[in-house]
Parts: sequence; structure tokens; C-alpha cells
Amino acid sequence: MIPYGKQDIAAEEIDAVVEILKAERLTQGPVISQFEEAVAAYCGARHAIAVSNGTAALHVAAMAIDIKSGDEGITSPNTFLASANCLLFCRAIPRFADIDPVTNCIDPDKIKKSITPRTRVIIPIDFAGHPCEMETIWELALENNLSVIEDAAHAIGTSWADHQGDWHKAGACSHSHLTIFSFHPVKTITAGEGGMILTNDPGLAAKCRLLRNHGITRKPTKFTHQNSAIFDKQFPPPWYYEMHTLGYNYRITDFQCALGLAQMERLDQFVTRRREIWTQYSSALEGIEGFQIPVEREATRSAWHLYAAQADERDELLKFLHEKGIGAHAMYIPIHLQPYYQKHFSYEVGDFPYAEAYFKKSIILPLYPSLTDAQAEYITNQVKTYYQN
Repeated sequence: MIPYGKQDIAAEEIDAVVEILKAERLTQGPVISQFEEAVAAYCGARHAIAVSNGTAALHVAAMAIDIKSGDEGITSPNTFLASANCLLFCRAIPRFADIDPVTNCIDPDKIKKSITPRTRVIIPIDFAGHPCEMETIWELALENNLSVIEDAAHAIGTSWADHQGDWHKAGACSHSHLTIFSFHPVKTITAGEGGMILTNDPGLAAKCRLLRNHGITRKPTKFTHQNSAIFDKQFPPPWYYEMHTLGYNYRITDFQCALGLAQMERLDQFVTRRREIWTQYSSALEGIEGFQIPVEREATRSAWHLYAAQADERDELLKFLHEKGIGAHAMYIPIHLQPYYQKHFSYEVGDFPYAEAYFKKSIILPLYPSLTDAQAEYITNQVKTYYQN
């Protein structure tokens, strides 16, 4: 079976992990900061904070901007659960704004109509690697004194141009207060698992670092009980720390970061190959009645984490492709239709029609760097065969 996604691990990346496994520090060591610095430098952000996964990154980002009970946040129904659940973790209320039926990213006009006096944050999703209309969303947030957490879990390596023609990378935080990435194995680069928070605000960065490690600080300048931090003329002794807020164990390991750091060397190569496969697919499948290829908006350069198409007779096509050894998938069930959200927030079918319509037709074709041209041709030929029959 050709899978829909797959990691690409080179020998030198395995060697980098093995080197850490033989080293003194497996966690809380120097490779974590090296990975953070590499991602920040690539994206053009001032600060990067590595955490255990993308969900942890969203939760920490929400806590860092002080999301609390009774607050509301707006996100897309066309995303993985974590984009909304991070608000629930803070006892806040997730609200949804429907998607643009062309890009399948959140629609800024729908966001505007969803803002209430309790809204505190907008969480746009760069769906499938395609950037949201971040410039418009940022302006909307500034007008309404809202924070922006860009969920770029799919989008490391993505870029877009503003109205002045200046290009911005996902993660630069030029139009967000914080941005998050995920390093799950099917993402553009992987650390096995892992996530990253980026920001240009030093205060938010400091809060994120505190929150990922139980709310603990070991910085002497931050200590409340200075006298307790002295032992045999040492200040502080190596075992002394203080808990200053309620945090979590969202730490990532050095060997995960060693893999992520090594993968950063090939990030642009991965994005280029993904775009080549996207072009091969789209060139072969464009114009097939009943099959809609994904669109790249003008002045954007998607990293194409997913080849997210739409198909009439989606379920029948999926069955056909599986029989041919092709691991195509359907996409996310809209969050508002999940039983938990229907029970607790009374969402119903029809509340977000574009997201619901997209899900009914959504189909993900295999897309990863080691997919060969011959495999991609086989996949497109099978799609054509289905529609010809």
C-alpha cells in the first residue's frame, strides 16, 4: 500500500540521533536550543520554544496570552481537534468561522461576523500547508484588540506576499503574536513527535519556556526566596528551583531535537519535492469532471503538506484506490460535528456549510518526498481510470 504520508529519514539523521543516545544528556541538553535557533533563523522569528508536540504548542501558546475561563476564541471547523481543544484546556469557549470554499482555509469575513465582546484570540489554520489570509486576519485582530495564534502545523516552509509585495514565511510572526509548528512523522520535517512555538515578543517567549516545564524557573534574578537559594556560598545550588506558575511537562528530548535539527538541513529540498508532486498531480488531474484539484492562491507558495482534493463519489473512489494499493484518505471531520462538541455546545449539521461540504468530498492523495514520479503517475492513472469507468 502506498501510504498517504511518510517520513524521510537519511543515514546522517540516524547518526545524529545515535550520537545523542550515546551522550551524557538525553533531555534538557544543548541540542534543544540548537534546534530552536535553527527554526527561528529559518523563519525569521526572534524566539522559538520547542515542546513535546503540536498540541502542547497550541496549549502553551493559549496559556501564554492568558486565555481563561469565559473567554472565546475563533478557529476553523476544518482542522484537527487540537486547534479548538487548546481553548477548552484553558476553560475557554471555542467558536468557529466557516472556510473559504476555494482554499479551505478560514474565511476572514466569517471571522469578522463571529467576533463577540468575549472574543480574545483568533487561531487561523494554514490548512494542508496553504497559508491563510494572514494580512487580513492580522488587521482584523488589531481593529478588535485580539491576539492571533497561527496554527502552522502543516506549513513550515510556506510563504506568502502581502499587499506591498513583501514576502513572509510561516513562523516569522509578522502577522501573529505566536505561531506553532508540528513535527509529527507525516509533516514536512519530523522529530518523531514534537512541536515549536515561535514569537517575536520576549515576554511571551519567557512565559512559554516557563509553562513547558511545570512553571519552574532556575534563573536567580527571578527567585522570590533569595536567601533559600544559597548553599555553601553557592547561588543557586544546582538543585534549587522555584515554581512561579502552574505549568506542564511539555518538554521535548535532545534526541528528538537532534533528528529535527538534522532534518532542517533538507527542509527546502522537501518542500521543493512536495511542490513537484503537487504539480504532477494537478497537471494530470485538472479538468476531470467530478474531481477538483487543490488551488494555490495568488502570491502564496504552499509547502503542500497534503494534496487535499475534492471528489464526487468520494467514498467509492477511496474504495477503488485502496483496492489498487493506494492509501488515499478522507480529511478532517468538521470539529463542530464531533459528539463532544455537539453535546457541550449544541452544534448541528448545517452550522458551517462550506466545511461540511468540503468534508463530504475531501480526498487526500499520497504526498511525501520519497514518492517517485512513477508512483505519482500510477496514482493519477488510477484516478483517471475510475472516472473513465
